Amino acid sequence: MLWTAGSLIVLSVVSVALLRVVPPWTSAFMIAARIEAWRDGDRDFHVDYRWTPYASISPHVKLAVISSEDQKFAFHDGFDFDAIDQALKERERGKRVRGASTITQQVAKNLFLWSGQSFVRKGIEAYFAFLIELLWPKQRILEVYLNVAEFGPGIYGVGAAAPRMFHKEPARLNAAESALLAAVLPSPKRLHADHPSAYVLRRQSWILGQMEMLGGSRYIHGIERTTR
Repeated sequence: MLWTAGSLIVLSVVSVALLRVVPPWTSAFMIAARIEAWRDGDRDFHVDYRWTPYASISPHVKLAVISSEDQKFAFHDGFDFDAIDQALKERERGKRVRGASTITQQVAKNLFLWSGQSFVRKGIEAYFAFLIELLWPKQRILEVYLNVAEFGPGIYGVGAAAPRMFHKEPARLNAAESALLAAVLPSPKRLHADHPSAYVLRRQSWILGQMEMLGGSRYIHGIERTTR
C-alpha cells in the first residue's frame, strides 16, 4: 500500500510538472463527456477542443473569467479561504451555496478529476491545486484554464468557443463578447453565449463592471509580470 501510494504521488507530481510546458491533449471532463455521450447513444457528439497559446487569447477574455470566477486569483495560493468561509456560512443558514472554487481548483478538477461534491474528491482537488500553484506560474494556470473550461456542450476552451459563437479568433474577442463567455461558465450546458438569455445578459453587465473595477488591463499585466 505504501509503494502504491508513493507511486501515485510521484506520478501526480510528474504529470503536473510536465503540463507546465506541454499542452494537455485532453482532460478528465472531456473524457467523461465522451463516455456519457457513448452511454446515451449520442453518435453525433464530439469534443471541440483547440489549444490556443496565451499570447493568442484576448486580454479581455483573461480579465472576464477572473472577474467572474476568481477576483483574488493574482493574490492567493490556490484557495480563497474567505469565499470558503462565506460558502460554509450560507450552507449553515440553508441558503443556496455559491461556488468557492478558485481558478486553480477548477483547473485541477477539469484536468484530473470528476464532477461531484464528495469530501474525497474535494480533498484530491485540493492536493492537485496545491501542486499546480507550487509548480506553475499564474500565467500558465490562466492559460490552461482558458483552454480546458467548458463554454458549451462539448465546447472546451476559448479556442473552440470563439469561432463557434462569435465567428472570430480568440485574439479578436472584445470586452462584451468576453464577458458573455465568462457569464456561461457556471452552467455551460444550460446557458448560451451566442443566444444569451436575460439572465446571461445581466451576468454579462455585472462582469463588465467588475472588469473595470479590477483595473482592466493593469490586472492582467500584473499577472504577466509575475515569475517564479
